[in-house]
Amino acid sequence: MDVDLSRVAAHTPVEVTGEPREAAVLVPVIERDADPHVLFVKRSDHLGEHPGQMAFPGGGHEPSDADLQATAIREAGEEIGLRAEEASVVGRLDDIRTITEYSVRPYVARVADREYEPDMREIAEIAVLSVADLTDRANYESERRDHPHYGDIRLHFFHVGGYTVWGATGRMLVQFLELATDWRMPPEVDRVVDPDADYPV
Repeated sequence: MDVDLSRVAAHTPVEVTGEPREAAVLVPVIERDADPHVLFVKRSDHLGEHPGQMAFPGGGHEPSDADLQATAIREAGEEIGLRAEEASVVGRLDDIRTITEYSVRPYVARVADREYEPDMREIAEIAVLSVADLTDRANYESERRDHPHYGDIRLHFFHVGGYTVWGATGRMLVQFLELATDWRMPPEVDRVVDPDADYPV
């Protein structure tokens, strides 16, 4: 599956304002063995917010950050040891709101193909997943439910290599794949579930 990051660069992202807290994440794209991959982190189980979930490296904006892009690069440095010169930002995805009252700004960047070291205080492990597997329809499912915060929503689940990407990261991944590849979200959900139904993760 080819990745065309020029379509990400040409995208005019939707901005979210008015949330009490701002954050930024990096969507790191790696060329490995001539195939595009995306790097994710698995959050440590002891964290207060989203423990054990797959995420993009990132975190909250600090007053010392020049802007939200600087936030994303700094946080990726802290979480996986990415050096600023190893990241080439190509564009942004739409901002999203989270139930923890953050507005999150995702930056897409090409990053160096090497072994990264997780900060074990926050990150349990690093997963580099191929775009070919992420866009394999057999690895994707979605459901619709009435969310207590967002109302009627569609949740996305990507099951690759023993990992499941879902939640806010799944929403960002859907937009990234639709912009950068020929993959399209299926028009129909796989199921409609009750608000209190268990998640398939």
